[in-house]
Amino acid sequence: MAGEILCVGEVLWDALPDGLFLGGAAFNVACHLHALGEPVRFASRVGDDELGREIRRRMERAGLATDLVQTDPDLETGFVAVRLDARGSPTFEILAPSAWDRIEAAPALLDAARSAKALVFGSLAQRDAASRETIRRLLALDLKRVFDVNLRPPFDRREVVLECLARAHVLKLNDGEWATVCDWLGMPADLPRGAENLSARFGLETLCVTRGAAGAALWHRGRLVEHPGFQVETVDAVGAGDSFLAALIAGLLRGRDPSIVLDEANALGAYVASHRGATPVHDPRAIERIRRGR
Repeated sequence: MAGEILCVGEVLWDALPDGLFLGGAAFNVACHLHALGEPVRFASRVGDDELGREIRRRMERAGLATDLVQTDPDLETGFVAVRLDARGSPTFEILAPSAWDRIEAAPALLDAARSAKALVFGSLAQRDAASRETIRRLLALDLKRVFDVNLRPPFDRREVVLECLARAHVLKLNDGEWATVCDWLGMPADLPRGAENLSARFGLETLCVTRGAAGAALWHRGRLVEHPGFQVETVDAVGAGDSFLAALIAGLLRGRDPSIVLDEANALGAYVASHRGATPVHDPRAIERIRRGR
């Protein structure tokens, strides 16, 4: 498929025990897509502050264009306090409001979406009406739409998630979010029955439920494949699901077999979980060793 993948949403700084790390689900997905060799553009909004300027510098060093990253004159760059439990699983305290709450439907962003082959968006970036309205305008365009559910209380509004479900082709969420969505809709959570019901209701082509260290399940065009995951020593799990989604998107857009795509996505997610921060530099040999269990 010709064209770029457009990721729209939050970019922020994760305050982890070892320091500040650049993150945000949409940003993380864009970084990993770029590392996988996919043509990608990222759209968000930062503050007119040093943290915002550092985001631009790091994107440029990573080879990501910054022309769709807007600057807000009033709101500060996004910031999140991350707490890790004994297993490296994170909980988040997300500063609000932040600059990424005010992403505008600027002409450059709309033009980029019109020429893109896919749009990656999430629910967290729509906690504010301004960014939510911008994403709505992008969802009205004719391109593949990938919806990444991120339920982060208190930013977990049912109506926002259901509205996005109605516009998505591909849905990715973790097992807890899957249970919540099924409960909202009064649907069975067992697979593949739940995926078939959701697809019939919303017209989904693909559904992926991640299960942390226990792997993931992928329902794609009526076929269900599952993966038990890879065992690694978890340093922190921040960004693991985002890297998983990047590999999933890349594989599906390339038309690869779903079982191979799921294997590669789990391996990349495990690799990221075994490193500090959400976007460690990819080491193809290390990722392949994870796949081979060595």
